[in-house]
Amino acid sequence: MYEENQSFVPESFVALYVKPGQYKTSLPKAEVMQRYELCEDLANMLQDPISAQQFQLGITEDDALKTCWQGLLVQPDLVQPAEAFWVVCRLAELLSWPMPALAWE
Repeated sequence: MYEENQSFVPESFVALYVKPGQYKTSLPKAEVMQRYELCEDLANMLQDPISAQQFQLGITEDDALKTCWQGLLVQPDLVQPAEAFWVVCRLAELLSWPMPALAWE
């Protein structure tokens, strides 16, 4: 069967919506796709500002990512905390920076 939208959603993102011991996502496939597209767009859109911030302020890459993560958490109606961390990890990947710590305090 041919699906109209054949976009690929990475397992790392799908895993955000699979409860431990479960195999199916807690959201419908279309909603997971929509959430992924939003988060991927955010990561791509944040590349230049975060890279510039890191350079201009002379802070570490990890500190720049942490600041970004904290900013994303300010509006939980935009992205959920797990999505915010995924965005930051994707941003690190796009910038070829080290992956952030598992969790910041």
